[in-house]
Amino acid sequence: MINLILAEDHNIVRNGISMLLGADKEISIRGEAVNGREVLNMIAEGIQADIILADINMPEMDGITLIKEVKQLSPQTKVVMLSMLDNEKYVVQAFADGASGYLLKSISADELLFALKHVNSGNKYMCSELSMRLLDKLLHTVNTPFDQSRHEIDFSLREIEILHLIAEGLTNSEMSDKLFISKRTIEGHRQSLIEKTGSRNTAALIRFAVLSGIVQ
Repeated sequence: MINLILAEDHNIVRNGISMLLGADKEISIRGEAVNGREVLNMIAEGIQADIILADINMPEMDGITLIKEVKQLSPQTKVVMLSMLDNEKYVVQAFADGASGYLLKSISADELLFALKHVNSGNKYMCSELSMRLLDKLLHTVNTPFDQSRHEIDFSLREIEILHLIAEGLTNSEMSDKLFISKRTIEGHRQSLIEKTGSRNTAALIRFAVLSGIVQ
């Protein structure tokens, strides 16, 4: 039996994942949280978990910070990231900080269950979609000159997430609905991205993101 804590700040997403995992006889959900702080409180209160499945981008305490805290509080507990972000910067950071898995939210139900059981057996796992994207990028950039200046900008997790959505063509209103944050906050992040990258407009921002490998 795999004892698991699920951390996801979007109720609809969390409930869907909970129903999926709860239907598997080999998985027992010991607790649900909306941020990393709540997860730590559960562990401190004595809730034992083999795996913590956590969104990387949560309020109060994000998934990356949670990994570090869990490794100190409960070293035997494995942490698997569940994210919309496919940028290698965060994948590498997650594994470097002690994550046992990194999954995109587009993952299938079968692969999610396989990943958790694979990690519980003592292995690490990166979802197939992400693995293929990174492999494809590697194959296409082996002979491409590396522009270090493009990788010196420090984007926040939320900015990367919004950059992906901008590249997908979503409007501020659509992003606001999808991320459950205000339209004004979206506009602020969009302006911050334009200023950080020195882009003249949204089209130039998307071009920067593609050329930098931030989005495919």
